[in-house]
Amino acid sequence: MVAAGACAALPAMPGAARAQPVSRGEPVTASVSMSVNGENRTLQLDTRTTLLDALREHLHLTGTKKGCDHGQCGACTVIVDGQRINSCLTLAIMNQGVQVTTIEGLGTVDDLHPMQEAFVKHDGFQCGYCTPGQICSSVAVLDEIKAGIPSHVTADLTAPMAVSEAEIRERLSGNICRCGAYSNIVAAVSDVAGRQG
Repeated sequence: MVAAGACAALPAMPGAARAQPVSRGEPVTASVSMSVNGENRTLQLDTRTTLLDALREHLHLTGTKKGCDHGQCGACTVIVDGQRINSCLTLAIMNQGVQVTTIEGLGTVDDLHPMQEAFVKHDGFQCGYCTPGQICSSVAVLDEIKAGIPSHVTADLTAPMAVSEAEIRERLSGNICRCGAYSNIVAAVSDVAGRQG
């Protein structure tokens, strides 16, 4: 009753003051500069462009995959300033001046990153669609454990962080593999962790 009375007290808006439809003009663009795989890149982008679309559509780095486009599958995982992120959930303009590492920046066909080698050795992929995100996430997982960052399954926060199957599985739980290569992925990450000592 009070709300109805308050609304009734508002003066009627004259026709000219009513909201006008938004024009469908040119999109708002901005210059975005970042280091991608060690190379400084500057792009003129629509401010609504995600980091994922900037990488795939503008820089033609198609290793990073667009899976669900909702941050639920991890296929778009890249490493930004040492942290893994879902590139579909961040706008490119929000990443001004950062260092981005995609699967293409980890290694080459002739010089694979140790995690890429381990995925090949342990058959940590089947169709391969999720593999770039899985590998980027796996590299970051080992860095997190090395830095002593606990996870939900970390049993002792005062002890040195251990690379265990439970830690690997928990930390990679945001990366979905429809082929079900999880046990091979865990074996690959464990292999690299063992080599890093």
